[in-house]
Amino acid sequence: MKSIGKRTQKDYSLAFKLAVVEQVEKGEMTYKQAQERYGIQGRSTVLVWLRKHGQLNWTTGQSEIKSKGIVMSQSSSSQTPEQRIKELEQQLEDTQLKADFFEAVVKVMDRDFGVHLSKKRKAELLRKKPLSKLTVTKACLFIGISRQAYYKRCEAEKVRTAHEANVLITVKRERLTQPRIGTRKLKYILSKKCLTIGRDHLFTLLKANRLLVPTLRAYHRTTNSHHRFHCHPNIIKSGYVPERPEQLWVADITYLPTRQGEAYLSLVTDAYSRKIVGYHVDDNMKTHTIKQAFIRALKRRKTWQPLIHHSDRGVQYCSAEYQKLHQQHGVNCSMTDGYDCYQNALAERINGILKSEYLLIKPANLTEARKMVEESVKIYNEYRPHTALKYKTPDEVHRAF
Repeated sequence: MKSIGKRTQKDYSLAFKLAVVEQVEKGEMTYKQAQERYGIQGRSTVLVWLRKHGQLNWTTGQSEIKSKGIVMSQSSSSQTPEQRIKELEQQLEDTQLKADFFEAVVKVMDRDFGVHLSKKRKAELLRKKPLSKLTVTKACLFIGISRQAYYKRCEAEKVRTAHEANVLITVKRERLTQPRIGTRKLKYILSKKCLTIGRDHLFTLLKANRLLVPTLRAYHRTTNSHHRFHCHPNIIKSGYVPERPEQLWVADITYLPTRQGEAYLSLVTDAYSRKIVGYHVDDNMKTHTIKQAFIRALKRRKTWQPLIHHSDRGVQYCSAEYQKLHQQHGVNCSMTDGYDCYQNALAERINGILKSEYLLIKPANLTEARKMVEESVKIYNEYRPHTALKYKTPDEVHRAF
């Protein structure tokens, strides 16, 4: 992929750097192939990432683990002229037999099953030039199409190939910051950049280039609903729908593992704009750490209209320390009335987006986890188009009021 414009280290997120390092250390590609595939500028940029974030020794420019590929020996035993002639005669006989066999297969397929090559496939076959001595005129005569139709199709294919190349460049550039953004959202981003392509065509193109996003599934329980604290009723269960930002906030806690231990991410999201208005990462789920996300959201609050805070029945949200914040700022508390996670579906969905699209690589420690979360929240709020918002970003909808 050719790069457009000059990039600096700030243009690559930490999650992207760690993903590239992981692919190289797993042996999926060399660091030079990774640099060419993702359009990373600089001769040793990926090598610098490997030395800084990798788990192997890259001081000499290559890892201590041998590559998975096996180089085959190119030496061959010497042969006499008579042996060489006999070998070539045998190869010629086998080639003629192979040609006769495939010609018979084509006839059987056409006669018994009605399968024949279309004009499009014939033109593609001719364009690949399977025989160097075969001219275009003779080939068109053999397969039954005109030279004009062949050259017209070649020109259309050049335009199509160039357009697909531009689409792939844009997709790969977008995947630098949003490595797991979906195909439909990519289609919307491409249309804004005047790159028109059909939905099915885009799916096929990404599948052919192995750019579709695989599904990831994981589960880690973070909610303890069995406690002595008072649980508030679910006041939004009757069908309450916010009409503007800062009318309904949803909160939840999700598990975020690191290579040095466990970490937990607490989020507060505006239900109308889908914007993450508060977040905090720590190595425990105690109330004094979980409430930091709510405090951050309250500091950024712009209006003083009635506000509902909705969450599950976790011990942190029901505790007196957390409920004191509700009383101080005049916030109405709402909680799920059972163990059904769908009663807090929006918060669960935001957790899933962050973990399945941005927080893909396990950070080394808590400091690295906080940096990754900060970058991911910024990308989600300001750059990721949201289907429920008619492909606007959460920040655009939030700032509109």
